[in-house]
Amino acid sequence: MKKMLYSLMCLACCGIIAATLTACDEEKKAPFNYRGLVFTMPTSQFVDSMLARGFAIDSTASDSGRTAVFANPAEHYRVLVAFSDEKLQAVQETYLLSSNDSTRAMWQELRDGLEKELGAWPDCPILKDDHKIANFDAATGIISVILENTYTPTLTVRYTPKQEEKK
Repeated sequence: MKKMLYSLMCLACCGIIAATLTACDEEKKAPFNYRGLVFTMPTSQFVDSMLARGFAIDSTASDSGRTAVFANPAEHYRVLVAFSDEKLQAVQETYLLSSNDSTRAMWQELRDGLEKELGAWPDCPILKDDHKIANFDAATGIISVILENTYTPTLTVRYTPKQEEKK
């Protein structure tokens, strides 16, 4: 009787472990997004969402077939969206700051915020005073925070989805 009870308990434990492992394997990766806008949405829907957030299309800087540039007077950055047909390819924020010191401080602030939000350390292939890159590997995309203070202060944040693997 004891052996039977022990066998039943072992089977129950194995079942719980197997169910847990299966749930972990089937857990889906969170969709890659730009400030809450998922990259899998069609380009037209993404544009409508940006317009609803108070951004306007800068038609002089946009290429109607491949890119759109958004500006909002209330924000201190511009957003460039690259797309192909109705599929988003990349989104890039370009911050408009006045000095190298302000871009360095903003780079650190953005880097620290993404580190906390994603719970991951960035890969920093370049980490000099005036040129820094921090790449964050999200499950389905890469977020890069790039500082380039050569002639003018430049700070960009680029969101690029990973290419889907063909099965």
